[in-house]
Amino acid sequence: MKINTLQICFIFLVSLIVGIGSVLDEFQFHRPLIACTLIGYILGDIKTGFIIGGTLEMISLGWMNVGAAIAPDAALASIISTILVIGGGQKIGSGIALAIPLAAIGQILTIIFRTLTILIQHTADNFAKKNNLKLISFIHILALIIQAMRIAIPSLIFIFSIKSPSINNILNSIPENITTGLNISGGFIVVVGYAMVINMMKAKYLMPFFYAGFVISAFTNFNLVALGILGTVMAIIYIQLNPKYYKNKYFKYNNIKNNNIDNELD
Repeated sequence: MKINTLQICFIFLVSLIVGIGSVLDEFQFHRPLIACTLIGYILGDIKTGFIIGGTLEMISLGWMNVGAAIAPDAALASIISTILVIGGGQKIGSGIALAIPLAAIGQILTIIFRTLTILIQHTADNFAKKNNLKLISFIHILALIIQAMRIAIPSLIFIFSIKSPSINNILNSIPENITTGLNISGGFIVVVGYAMVINMMKAKYLMPFFYAGFVISAFTNFNLVALGILGTVMAIIYIQLNPKYYKNKYFKYNNIKNNNIDNELD
């Protein structure tokens, strides 16, 4: 697929927003499901972008920054993987398989850029001592721009390099057993991500529903829409039958009733 100049500009803009979002963790534009879908929309194949984003979202569920530990960069992996599949004409499995090494590269870039921004923060401390709010705000914006370029510049370089025949030859020359192995390992990481989230939730009382959903999906031909509706119905029934969710309402009703009786006796 040929990527025109307007698409390159929009991809660069989205990459800037995604880079800022990966630091702010506020608007969630850096999440694979959103980033891949936006790149897919720009490149004219939103369906493929959504599929890649959904798959990478499952893989990155267990990726999080804990203390000084920096997680793999899902933002860079999302954008480049989507460009690789849609713009480079590669298979979805190949793009997902290469997302893990790309996330590791992004992790290294994150560490480097965050180390560089330490100097900027010390500069902001000096301005704070002088009560210079304007320069403090400028320093914060400058730090965000640097983090935005951390995603935008590699994405831009990849867009121009993907047009090179040598890059396509390298990608096409990767043995199928390697891409298949990376794809399978990516599937294992999805399971690990799910396990970490379930472990953090500590919701053992909901595990019967998890096992029931696994059995239903394994032994029936229900699609995701049907499974989603079935899960919603089961959740509503569970809430209606579990005393944990209606005992407060029950006690409140009894208190009102008892108060009315006491008033009538008085």
